[in-house]
Amino acid sequence: MTLHLTLLCHAPTAATRAAAFADDEALDEKGIAAAAALAASLPRYGRVLSSPARAALQTATALRLDAEVITELRDADSGRWRGQPIAEVAAAEPEALALWMSSPDAAPHGGESVAAVIARVGAWLDGLQLSGRVLAVSPPAIVRAAVIHVLQAPATSFWKIDAGPLARIDLTRNAQRWALRAPSVQRDVGE
Repeated sequence: MTLHLTLLCHAPTAATRAAAFADDEALDEKGIAAAAALAASLPRYGRVLSSPARAALQTATALRLDAEVITELRDADSGRWRGQPIAEVAAAEPEALALWMSSPDAAPHGGESVAAVIARVGAWLDGLQLSGRVLAVSPPAIVRAAVIHVLQAPATSFWKIDAGPLARIDLTRNAQRWALRAPSVQRDVGE
């Protein structure tokens, strides 16, 4: 059977608006409203999964969905940079930040490397024993890692994937492989 997996980035938080490393912060009022506004346009899913991140769980709640927590969907561990604005880290540790963004195996912050996030998400994807339509709400790093894994792209492509708040991607898996599914637009006949 085919699995249709939609990965949805959680709604915006104060940290995403401030371009800061996540620190398991809650959604702000605008984030809750943005997620709630999206609820009516989502298709029905047979199963809903969520990262244990507070913002992901609150996004699922704002979407009026009951989600099962999946620990493999946790956000990337940003170590000592947790909660800090990226601009401050760039000013204080420019070489370390540049290394982290250019070398997927580097973890100068003492947390998780990009390569480790991709490996974790890839193992989760390949181990899924689900079929039908599934939604997974997660931090943007998880969406980027899933795209890298499915496309078998080099890990250095991680930062070239723009996955902002409430961005979503569709993946499909049949017995042979994963595929990234491009969104389609319904058109009236005769257009």
